[in-house]
Order: sequence, then structure tokens, then C-alpha cells
Amino acid sequence: MVKVGLTGGIGAGKSEVSRRLAVLGAVIVDADLIAREVVAPGTPGLAAVVAEFGEDVLAADGSLDRPRLGAVVFADPDRLAALNAIVHPLVRDRSAALEAAAGPDAVVVNDVPLLAENKLAPLYDLVVVVDAADETRLRRLVDLRGMTEEDARARMAAQASRADRLAVADLVIDNDGPLDGLEAQVREVWRKLRDYAPRRG
Repeated sequence: MVKVGLTGGIGAGKSEVSRRLAVLGAVIVDADLIAREVVAPGTPGLAAVVAEFGEDVLAADGSLDRPRLGAVVFADPDRLAALNAIVHPLVRDRSAALEAAAGPDAVVVNDVPLLAENKLAPLYDLVVVVDAADETRLRRLVDLRGMTEEDARARMAAQASRADRLAVADLVIDNDGPLDGLEAQVREVWRKLRDYAPRRG
């Protein structure tokens, strides 16, 4: 098994790369998706979030109101740290279970937004960083996701710098341009990930 950490700043296109790697045969362990699962209604995770942040972070149907919680935590590093202390251990345990279920020849790609921030690079055989310029990312967040520029900048500022992410990269996918340039790069990275397995024995 090859354990890969895939990361990139918000708006860099990490999810698109993850989707394309899945099509090629990677086993994807998506931390964002798992982070939603562990705070679904009825879970201990959601109960812990409500105990920390109050009933105001719940939507009318009892689910987590993610935009409301996001507005609180992305403006306050201490509140973000409190949320991470609840969610990250739950995500880590679920990710480990999914990884254990993959076959011995699998390329397991862990889609981890905060890999650099949480100094998780040593957990993986290889780290792949999806990179794009800050202005490109900002434009995508505003144009494609409908964020205000202020909200987009706050979310970008809450993450590691571009330089910090690149410092932990073994492989870099440049996603600064249009999506058509992405496919060849993803296929080349996939080839390298597959080639890595035999050398490890």
C-alpha cells in the first residue's frame, strides 16, 4: 500500500484532482467528507460541537449549520482550534478504518485540507500538493462559490501559506490555469504513485 497525502489551499482545485485520481483507481479517503459524517445528526461529534458552541450552530432540522459555524470559527483562531480539537480525532479514527480496509496493493489518497497546518506530512509516504496562486484561488472562491471577498480572504488566511504547503510537497500539481491542463498532470502523478509501490517492497 502507498499512503498519499493530498492537500491544497481552499480554491486550489484539490477536490477536482481527488476526483480524477479516483477515476484512475486511487482509494480516496476524503477528510472533508468524513468531517461532515462525524458531525451528522445523532452523532457524538455533533453533540460535542453543540456543547462547545451552543444551539445557535444548529439548523432548524437539527443538522449542523455549517455557514453559521464557519462565520464564528474562521474569524477567531481560538474558536477554530476548539472546533478542530473535537473534529480532528474523529476524522483521524474514521480515516484509519477506511485505510485499513483497502487492499495491500492500493494507492490510498488521503484528501487532507489541513495537512500542512497540522504537520501531518510524516504520516504519508508521499505528499501531493495542488497549487494555485492566491489571486487565482480568491477569484475562484468569489466567482465559483459565491463567497464575498472578505469571507474568502478570511478562509485563506486561516490556512497555511502557499510556501508552507509547497515546503512539504513531494509532488506538485500546478492548477493555476484552466482545467484542461490538469488531466495530463494528474495522470503523470498517478504514474509516479503507482511506480512508488514496487520500490518500497
